Amino acid sequence: MSADIQTINPANDEPIAEYSYMSDAEARDAVEACHNAFLDWRLQSLEARAEKIRAVGQALRDNKEDFAQLMTREVGKLIGDSRDEIELCAAICDFTADNGPKELAEEERDIPGGTGVITYAPLGVIYGIQPWNFPCYQVVRYAIANLMAGNGVLLKHAENCTGSGLFLEDLMQKAGLPENLFTVLRISHEQSDKVIENARVRGVTLTGSDGAGRKVAEKAASVLKKSVLELGSNDAYLVLDDADLDLAVESCVAGRIYNNGETCVNAKRFIVTEKNYDAFVERFSEKMGAIETGDPSDETTKLGPMARIDLRDELADQVKDSVAKGARALCGGEVPDGPGAFYPATVLVDVAPGQPAYDDELFGPVASVIKAKDDEDAMRIANDSRYGLGGGIFSKDEDYARKLAATYFDTGMVCVNGFNVAIPNMPFGGVKDSGYGREHGGFGMKEFVNAKSVYMKKAA
Repeated sequence: MSADIQTINPANDEPIAEYSYMSDAEARDAVEACHNAFLDWRLQSLEARAEKIRAVGQALRDNKEDFAQLMTREVGKLIGDSRDEIELCAAICDFTADNGPKELAEEERDIPGGTGVITYAPLGVIYGIQPWNFPCYQVVRYAIANLMAGNGVLLKHAENCTGSGLFLEDLMQKAGLPENLFTVLRISHEQSDKVIENARVRGVTLTGSDGAGRKVAEKAASVLKKSVLELGSNDAYLVLDDADLDLAVESCVAGRIYNNGETCVNAKRFIVTEKNYDAFVERFSEKMGAIETGDPSDETTKLGPMARIDLRDELADQVKDSVAKGARALCGGEVPDGPGAFYPATVLVDVAPGQPAYDDELFGPVASVIKAKDDEDAMRIANDSRYGLGGGIFSKDEDYARKLAATYFDTGMVCVNGFNVAIPNMPFGGVKDSGYGREHGGFGMKEFVNAKSVYMKKAA
């Protein structure tokens, strides 16, 4: 009898481990145990919670190498990126521990005849459904904020990084988090729907595709539970007339291949004005074409495999479809021979509406370059997308770029003259089909709390 879940190294197709799904009864019991742990945790002071979260951050640093190596084996991340991911997660713990007590502290306001008190009460058990591209960060991003808020946390991780989810669960307990307060569920999609329906679960958060987001949001809404969705995107990076081309080319290459191109906020569409188009395309495609794939555990490798063969093949089909509809590949664009889920760094030009390279998210190391007439046209093209997670602007006029970013760019995040993934003290999230709700920057701590009004009247 085969296992329900088998993890496979995408660099060499070799099996790593096997796991079985929980039974329905085991899943129900796990939810109940998390709820019971929450009943005690909610009574802990904000400062006490913060100290436990600080300990989780230290445990992440203490176990960085083992965790990083596991993530690289499971999903093909470059080993340096895996180590950086652990450091980012530890920094999130530090930020939350430092700022959580202040963010969640009671507030007082004047009301007629007394004092109004606003208290941020935890809701209960929060259920997270998370993807594989950042096996630690995707979990820490929602879990740490909710633990700080006083909630219990459930995790359904992507099956191909099941080991990473269990590693994190064990690490949190060793760091001193109460047993069952953070619990990994090894369950199927059908069982996941039952978890959402469970009365003990008070909120649902998902990171994934817009298709998955629609299904989970619909399910949560059917039982009147709040959801937070962080979905995909095809982030546009604008190279305007006055851009520093050296900076733009370097940043756009880094932004496209970061994490093997498998990041929701990767730079994906590159919209370049006519003034700079030819020079940008020549230099950008030269640098992308020089990037070689290799073993992600080798410190010198610049581009590892994609996380699974099926994901690689889906990306290859999107490229083929785009080329059939008029796009041209200046480099890459072909599935290499040999084992592993490898796909080369690829640059597509002549990208136009109706092609996947223009309309959809290419979740891998494929860049879509689009010519714009001028700065205004570039912004129009950037916003001509059903997505709205992140984006970027390259311009030497920082005031001009700031105004464009703040006023006209229809996304949740904008990078000016660079590329960023996530910073603990800045909100993270999108608009349109990229989802709703915010994480980081203190915002995530208040997504799943009851902002409770207490009206204090003076006794007679």
